[in-house]
Amino acid sequence: MTIARRFTAFISSILVVALVACAPTAKREGTGEYIDDAVITGKVKAALVADPQLKATEINVETYKGTVQLSGFVSSAEDITKAVQMTRDISGVKSVKNDMTVKR
Repeated sequence: MTIARRFTAFISSILVVALVACAPTAKREGTGEYIDDAVITGKVKAALVADPQLKATEINVETYKGTVQLSGFVSSAEDITKAVQMTRDISGVKSVKNDMTVKR
């Protein structure tokens, strides 16, 4: 085997390993999905900040494979309903998991 063939085989194997490392699995997002989820999270946070009634700093937003989880403590049940509805209206959101609680 010549040096050129060995080098080509080495580079090819490194590329295959790099592509496999970026592939999604059942428990891990792929690179594209991670970026999509980050964009969705940003859109949800921006919508919550833009609403004068909601205190966006009280609501935590996390996204995994299009499912948005809202958590935190808010002032009223109406705030929970409004935040969930606003989140559902954002493009790319597949479902919303509501873990928000009303402050006592």
